[in-house]
Amino acid sequence: MKLQGKHYRTIWLDEANPRIVRTFDQRYFPFQIIEEALYTYEDAAEAIEEMHVRGAPMIGATAAYGLYLATLAAPEGDDGAVFLQNAAASLRETRPTAVDLFHCIERMMAELAHATDRETRIHTALSTANAIADESAEQCRMIGVHGLEIVKAISARKDDAPVNILTHCNAGWLACIDYGTATAPIYLAHDLGIPVHVWVDETRPRNQGGKITALELQQHGVPHTIITDNAGGHLMQHGMVDMVIVGTDRTTRQGDVANKIGTYLKALAAKDNGVPFYVALPSSTLDLNLRDGLKEIPIEQRSEEEVKYVWGWKEGEIHKVLTTPLESPAANYGFDVTPARLITGLITERGICEASEAGILGLFAE
Repeated sequence: MKLQGKHYRTIWLDEANPRIVRTFDQRYFPFQIIEEALYTYEDAAEAIEEMHVRGAPMIGATAAYGLYLATLAAPEGDDGAVFLQNAAASLRETRPTAVDLFHCIERMMAELAHATDRETRIHTALSTANAIADESAEQCRMIGVHGLEIVKAISARKDDAPVNILTHCNAGWLACIDYGTATAPIYLAHDLGIPVHVWVDETRPRNQGGKITALELQQHGVPHTIITDNAGGHLMQHGMVDMVIVGTDRTTRQGDVANKIGTYLKALAAKDNGVPFYVALPSSTLDLNLRDGLKEIPIEQRSEEEVKYVWGWKEGEIHKVLTTPLESPAANYGFDVTPARLITGLITERGICEASEAGILGLFAE
């Protein structure tokens, strides 16, 4: 995908020094495009925990490259192995909900277990992190290919009038490595000349929709309109939404999905109004060890500051503004769980399936 006309992935090696990993500090979008250099695994852990980077696939890839950076600092022998175990433990502690984080760390550590010396560890870590990033980008591309068929079918029924798609949070390329999950079918449809229009939920409290999804769509030339989080039901009641596509940070064996807080309410509104509700997910976000999402998926609780303050652009700077009584407490649940019964289908890199154990295992039998 592109920013200011230049193709980027969300994470890459510094061209002049491959011992440095680069990414974007997404906290400054859409006002500033700031590249951030990661020199150590501690830098990667901070970037994940403080949401310089966010989105399940992107969190996982950042952790993978963080372990590559750890191999550069690790000593030889058993001390190096202990160093890497400690680095992996630190990275695991950064965010509890997105399962990609844990999958990528487990894969990296499994590969590193076979390395017998420091140079082999470094080479193994880098090649594995690169493979994780490449595979993630390809998974998202294929989600786009399969999801495109849904958009095409709706477009045909509407005699090529614009297909109105509602999103929540950011499940675009900035949450992944490239293409995005929920946005991949949108980009492919737009590029093929199929008229689409996206309703972009602002996604309080951090406004990833209004800030990041809107930036992506604007940069790609996709027609879109930012709405308040609570407007989606109204739009559906008046026939102004043809389909909903969201991402997911963790999907259980029976098809329950954890996504940004507010997703469950959109699913309820969609069900009540007969609007198809799809979840786009790479297989890296599947957690087949869990069955009941409400009981088993850990829900991150973040700082109340995110609820009580907003950040905006004024006179060339980002300013922080209090919007609530200073002494009032606030709760900040980062995610909610949408039960499988409310989901029309799961769009994966292998195709579209029912949100159920049979549907998921039909595509991912292994």
